[in-house]
Order: sequence, then structure tokens, then C-alpha cells
Amino acid sequence: MAEKIVQTAGRNQLGEFAPMFAHLNDDVLFGEVWNEEAIDVKTKCIITVVSLMASGITDSSLTYHLQNAKAHGVTKEEIAAIITHATMYVGWPKGWAVFRLAKEVWNEKSDDNYS
Repeated sequence: MAEKIVQTAGRNQLGEFAPMFAHLNDDVLFGEVWNEEAIDVKTKCIITVVSLMASGITDSSLTYHLQNAKAHGVTKEEIAAIITHATMYVGWPKGWAVFRLAKEVWNEKSDDNYS
């Protein structure tokens, strides 16, 4: 069995303001769904990155999930291929946005002048 994923961000950031949301985030999403064993964690990380990309979410939550993907074994070559493949389905601007974040996570020099 893989190491159990534990998340406390919900309670830490929203526990008093939105306790139900904090519970769903920490106990259900991360406590149950992320620890369900039918899909390995690396695959869940890839699915999550692509889902956020498809939704146009390119904030700190995507950065967190890119870091999580890297921590669970997604290589620079794999993430480049994943983003490229997903870009064909979700849109070119989303691909550019995610590549900017991925380069930072995989410690590649980022150049914002994409011309």
C-alpha cells in the first residue's frame, strides 16, 4: 500500500469560515478519493493537472498539483508530453499557460517572451 495522503489545507485556510468545505476538501477529496487504490497516485496527479488545465485554472492550485505530480514521479519529459497532448484538445493558450508553470516546477529557466 502506498503512503497515505493527508491534507490539512482546508482546515488551515477555511476551517472556521467554511467548516463543511474544509471537511470535504481534507477528509473526502484528499482523505478518501486520493487514497482510493484503483488508480495509482501518479496517474491521479496527471488526471488532476489535465483537468485543471482543461478548466483554465492556472493559479496556485495548478502549481501545487504540478509539484505533486513531480513529487510522485512525473518526469519533465512526461509532463511536456502530457501538456502537449492535452493542448490539442483544450486549447493552445491553455497549453502556453501551463508550460510556464511547469517550467518553474521542473526548475527550467522561464522566458516570458514567447515570440
